[in-house]
Amino acid sequence: MFLVWKKLRLSKFTFTGNMSLTLTENQTFNQDGKFISALKIPHSTNTSGWGSLLLPVIIIRNGDGPTVLFTGGNHGDEYEGPIALRKLGNELKAEDIQGQVIIVPFLNFPAILKGTRLSPVDGLNMNRSFPGDPDGSMTQKIADFVYRELVSRSDVVFDFHSGGNSMIFEPCTVLHKLEDSEQMKKTVLAAKSFGAPLSLVLQELDNKGMLDTAVENAGKIFISTELGGGGFVSPRTLTIAENGIRNLLRHLEILPPDELLVPQTRFMQTPDFGGYLMAPQEGLYETLIELGESVTKGQVIGRIHSLTQIEDPAVEVRAQIDGVLVTRAGRAQVKIWDTIAVIATDLDVSDFETNSTD
Repeated sequence: MFLVWKKLRLSKFTFTGNMSLTLTENQTFNQDGKFISALKIPHSTNTSGWGSLLLPVIIIRNGDGPTVLFTGGNHGDEYEGPIALRKLGNELKAEDIQGQVIIVPFLNFPAILKGTRLSPVDGLNMNRSFPGDPDGSMTQKIADFVYRELVSRSDVVFDFHSGGNSMIFEPCTVLHKLEDSEQMKKTVLAAKSFGAPLSLVLQELDNKGMLDTAVENAGKIFISTELGGGGFVSPRTLTIAENGIRNLLRHLEILPPDELLVPQTRFMQTPDFGGYLMAPQEGLYETLIELGESVTKGQVIGRIHSLTQIEDPAVEVRAQIDGVLVTRAGRAQVKIWDTIAVIATDLDVSDFETNSTD
């Protein structure tokens, strides 16, 4: 069945098979059951003048309860989310839950199809395009639909990321410091419930246009991940994603409770100084430290070998603070000012958990 929007505004469902049924917007999202559908996006090309892309959207509802929106493939070279959410969409039944689960496994569908970070259609970064524009390019239209039609209905938004082709992360959930103490408390508890090895309170280099920022500004709970990277998945990172989804659904009481213990997460932060290390020159990056290892200020954590100045010694990359290596370059060849390492420090979140209006 296909979920069809005119100019990306919901107008009707068209079901494959022998029947066609028109539903209003409220009837659609308030109807119990499981709907595996697709957003139909007009896409004219040289080989298909009246063509379309079908962006999968899965809506599962059973009675009253919280609504959680899961998204994956915000960048097209990050794969744990798309795989885990596709499996979730296949496996989860309406009778399993209390509330509503909305799944968009391939948010930036054109980029997923090409395996690129940015959309090959308009060259835009989906995660710098929110809240979107209904009259903009394809990426902006998708962002507008997600923000207006899906985020607006959700209590919690969980957006899966990994390092893509250019970075590799120690698996972690990602959250931000929020001014609203109650919102921060709920965000910390949600991150705890997921059970990733690390939970990173991240100082973003650029947060304008991010899904994160749009959801947080709307007063809703937002969690992201960085699960591995390098353009591949591993059994470890995929297991963390799949277990974490169900842990979060139990925390929200959408799934019934389970006696299984959730792995403890270590809360860390990227400090204002010394957290991000950029490549001072281009060349081949030799990492000397494994992800998750502790480093000390001044320690050599890597070297950059020039491809052109063969007679010059390798340039040493030193840690500027004590901490833990949580991110490294995902490939050996780096360009000047590429992020080649991120170092995080431990963070006490007890104040966030207790400093609320409860």
